[in-house]
Amino acid sequence: MRSEPQASAYRPAPRIETIAGWLASPVDAAQFPNHILRFRNDRWARTVGLDGFDEAQWLSHFGRFEPLPGNLPQPLALRYHGHQFRVYNPNIGDGRGFLFAQMLDGEERVLDLGTKGSGQTPYSRDGDGRLTLKGAVREILATEMLEALGVYTSKTFSVVETGEALWRGDEPSPTRSAALVRLSHGHVRIGSFQRLLALDDAEHMAALVDYCLATFPGPLPPENVPGRDEPAVVLLHQVVERMADTAAAWMVAGFVHGVLNSDNINISGESFDYGPWRWLPRWDPAFTAAYFDHSGLYAFGRQPEAVLWDCGQLAVALRLLADTAPLVAALDRFAPLYQQAMARRFCWRLGVEQGDHAADVALIQAAEKAMAASGEAPEMFYFRHRGARPGGNEAFDALLAGRCPAAAADDPFWQQDGPPSTLIDEVERVWSAIDDSDDWTALHAKVAAIRELGRQLGPAPKPAGHVSLGSS
Repeated sequence: MRSEPQASAYRPAPRIETIAGWLASPVDAAQFPNHILRFRNDRWARTVGLDGFDEAQWLSHFGRFEPLPGNLPQPLALRYHGHQFRVYNPNIGDGRGFLFAQMLDGEERVLDLGTKGSGQTPYSRDGDGRLTLKGAVREILATEMLEALGVYTSKTFSVVETGEALWRGDEPSPTRSAALVRLSHGHVRIGSFQRLLALDDAEHMAALVDYCLATFPGPLPPENVPGRDEPAVVLLHQVVERMADTAAAWMVAGFVHGVLNSDNINISGESFDYGPWRWLPRWDPAFTAAYFDHSGLYAFGRQPEAVLWDCGQLAVALRLLADTAPLVAALDRFAPLYQQAMARRFCWRLGVEQGDHAADVALIQAAEKAMAASGEAPEMFYFRHRGARPGGNEAFDALLAGRCPAAAADDPFWQQDGPPSTLIDEVERVWSAIDDSDDWTALHAKVAAIRELGRQLGPAPKPAGHVSLGSS
């Protein structure tokens, strides 16, 4: 079963101050007319020793953004460039958020608190720096469900309603405003490296590589790869490993991120920055989440390719420090790592033992065909087949029958009509109760049900180790 986040004392660790002079700009939070606490994640607050705050203290730090003791004296808006729908844009950065604090957890990991909707920054361009309350509610649901489904994701830490009336073209306006706080392992993006390449700044590029290797430690590349002693090459290998697993995690979850621009890819490997996300209502590789993704660039089935393309942009940036050949060798590992992650996560989601690679691929392909034929949502397909239970598709059931269950499905949870859902109709139902009558019970009930799903599924399996180049 899933282990709950472990309690730790509050230990400030504002390490980013050593590089903030050229990576970020000091900013001030907006002054909001109201502060109403709508969501606090004590489950994760205890990991950084912040669960003991009363409501007034919580609002002072996560609504008014008064500095935490011994932490960053002023918020930092990170600077970066990025490819947005494959078009390079040098005029971006944290436009409605900032890095607020850094702390250590009980495992000595550096965790960041970052914001969304906290006000304008030098990189806001024409934006108001705000977030709609609906957007905050959607992010709660996205992060809770992704965490339950074993995806390495940022956590929604806090939502405070701020009392402003916002005008948006994609939802009924005026609409309510909110300031959201995320907990994550970092906010350094591929776009941060792209900016330093554009400035031809090798010195700070090397310093950022060193910061990332120290802050997000990972294993060395396999012994047979070239350049495994070069910091920039090591970092690219680690990012490729992390993002191959994250891409597979989205695919097994049936999740469509929506906007996989290079400034939305985190060096830590975390899935984050949730805007127009959707879960698949049925198996459809062409399904898109963003209404503005007219070409389907970030459609469900194209997500692995989009992530690899973004990793390629990191490799291009790191050419400032390393030769091409070892960077290409790191990128070449993406496909086999992704395939292994798909098999590992797919079998975990079904609750069955893994087989050999060919058998796992055949099982995945049969599942995709079965879902396409039935029109069933992936969430229901996995639920009905949990623990190798047959579900009525002859070809898939025949393959599944040969698998040993790795998880029991006799708990009453698996005897329900289905799992908790975050399909768009359910999201709209939860939001409508809040919007129409300020009724938050549906949201709280949904979060509780999603967390129970996570407990039933248990922790997702991690990679067994490094993979040699060329293996599959």
